Amino acid sequence: MWYLNMNAVMAMCGMILILALTRWWPHNKRILLLAFNLSFLLVFSKKLFVFYIIYTIVNYIAFRFLCQTTSWRRGWFITLITLNIAGVCGMRMYGMQIFENPLFDTVMLLGLIYNVLKVIDAHYFAYFIGKDARAGLIDYANYILFVPTFTSGPILKFRDFMADTKQPYKLTSSQVEDNVKRIIIGLFKKIVIVTWMTDVFNHMQQGELHTHQSLFLMVWFYALIFFDFSGYSDIAIGFGRLMGYNIPENFKKPFQSPTLTQFWRNWHATLGDWFREHIFMFFSRQAPSKMTAAGLSILIMVLIGLWHGFSWLYFFYGLYHGIVIALENLLGKSTVNKKKVSRTYFLARCALTQAIVTFSVIIYSGNTETVWKIYRGLFNWPF
Repeated sequence: MWYLNMNAVMAMCGMILILALTRWWPHNKRILLLAFNLSFLLVFSKKLFVFYIIYTIVNYIAFRFLCQTTSWRRGWFITLITLNIAGVCGMRMYGMQIFENPLFDTVMLLGLIYNVLKVIDAHYFAYFIGKDARAGLIDYANYILFVPTFTSGPILKFRDFMADTKQPYKLTSSQVEDNVKRIIIGLFKKIVIVTWMTDVFNHMQQGELHTHQSLFLMVWFYALIFFDFSGYSDIAIGFGRLMGYNIPENFKKPFQSPTLTQFWRNWHATLGDWFREHIFMFFSRQAPSKMTAAGLSILIMVLIGLWHGFSWLYFFYGLYHGIVIALENLLGKSTVNKKKVSRTYFLARCALTQAIVTFSVIIYSGNTETVWKIYRGLFNWPF
């Protein structure tokens, strides 16, 4: 478990140290942050450190080139995006066997699939803004290697991170208190709640499953995933804001979402926002028709599914969500205004949305055998 690993403990101690140094020398926050980001990589693995040094410098050169070039901009833009995606796909399919400790493989993979989204966002910014998008290597490296969000969300936007970088470092006592509390809550979710719920889940799925047990495991795993993801987001947001960066919220009361469209604006919100902004921006610069929007919704959700893992399970997970969102769009039911409908109707729609999500979220377990066992159990009546 990451929180019992000495490297993770050292990383958290390093965050505390860098916060103290930044408060003493606020004008050097960019240099201090870069030193911490690089130290974090070096502590985990020299190979990881070397890989991300090269990865960051190469992509920074591409970023500056895209800012400056005036010829074949679209062609260069598509080429650079394709190369980054191809690299992640290659790693997904074949793996990079460069670490002896399995933890490093996980960190490497998670770090890359999140960081490639940041690289692509920076390329988009350079392509559409041009020379005004230019940023220094230190700021670009801090954006890519930002430790609080290095292995998971929330996903940072390039323009927002650069804007925060230019702001003077200043924290009030109330901000420090609020963010420290948030970090503690996140740690409690990860260390206490998720550990206990995982043990219960693993114990409950032993032996033959019946309908009521499969339903229970689906609901239980849904709650487990929420505490796991939101716990990490709480830690990342707390540390990020203590460092002077306004990390966006990632979970915005997703259980109060009356449609699946609204659910994906509230659950892992920065991931859904990233795919919607970049796919719609690239394929539909103007307001799309309902059919086009429905088709793009399916494409986006399939990509989100495959982004989580290259398997048929994740493909069908994305397709399932995409079809539901497309139907909501075509039927004009993609949003429900709480103030314009009765409380009973709103709660019923929220319950329906949660049922749709609960049926598919078990795929996040990543274990094909477990997934099919639970689905088969739904049809195994106890009488």
